[in-house]
Amino acid sequence: MAGSGDGNGAVTRRPDDRTNGEARLQPDDRDALRAELRSVSSESDFPVAFGGEVTSSSVRLTECFGTLTTRLRDLEVHEGRGVGGQALAFGRPIGVVDYGTARHITHDYDGPVMAERLSAVLAVPVRVRGKCRAVLYGAIRQRVAVGDRARDSLVAAGRRLAAELAVRDEVDRRMSMAEAVAATRRPDVADVANLEELRSVHSELCAIAGSVEDANLRTRMYEVAQRLTDLRSGETEPAPQLRLSRREIDVLSQVALGCTNVEVAERLSLAPETVKAYLRAAMRRLGARTRHEAVVRARSAWLLP
Repeated sequence: MAGSGDGNGAVTRRPDDRTNGEARLQPDDRDALRAELRSVSSESDFPVAFGGEVTSSSVRLTECFGTLTTRLRDLEVHEGRGVGGQALAFGRPIGVVDYGTARHITHDYDGPVMAERLSAVLAVPVRVRGKCRAVLYGAIRQRVAVGDRARDSLVAAGRRLAAELAVRDEVDRRMSMAEAVAATRRPDVADVANLEELRSVHSELCAIAGSVEDANLRTRMYEVAQRLTDLRSGETEPAPQLRLSRREIDVLSQVALGCTNVEVAERLSLAPETVKAYLRAAMRRLGARTRHEAVVRARSAWLLP
């Protein structure tokens, strides 16, 4: 999950089992983790918030807000040990009112915790498809029970982070599929199954790209989508010089799979009326009278695979 930077803010994920060994141009997952913890420390009843990503069977605490020392930073919390280690082991939130006297946790990390004068601590695991990917902590320096509002805030932050990581995983998967297809010289388009798979991957890539906030990643995804379209160039005479906007192509790529306007809207996170407007504009540019004709003309112009 962790990434490496180039000194200018660009980062890549490290290879893992989600990317078939290839690094992806994608924001470091720690950015999303950091954003959620910052939100917890500034908007909830937790004056101290910290956490980190899961690596193997431990959590490395890399992000800290409201701390007094550096003792927690880069601390390795092992599965089953301390509050966070139990949250990791059991896959559910674990909390204590008074860390120093709590009997149901181990006290491997008393030094760093006591240096921060923390008392009430809540740890929330971030689970994606059944696998714990990070642990978020909220802490209070007074011996008080964590209130429902604070607990709900930390749990909600964990859910948001889980949803964000799930989207990034899907981006990785689709990019891997698309690049594998695009890396071939050209699939046998006479093979209907191959051609339909190419079109399906292209459509899914466009759908995901439209919802990605990171500009660099979005640009790269559209570039790969264009490479999939270009695989068919050279089969016929040069295509007429027609241009559609990026969003018009996104809409047509979904229509090409047989999606209704409502389904297209859901896949692209657009309003149905917006989808209709893009579709009408594309039909007008292509000189098409029906949505089916628009798809045919877009394919003839090599705007779609």
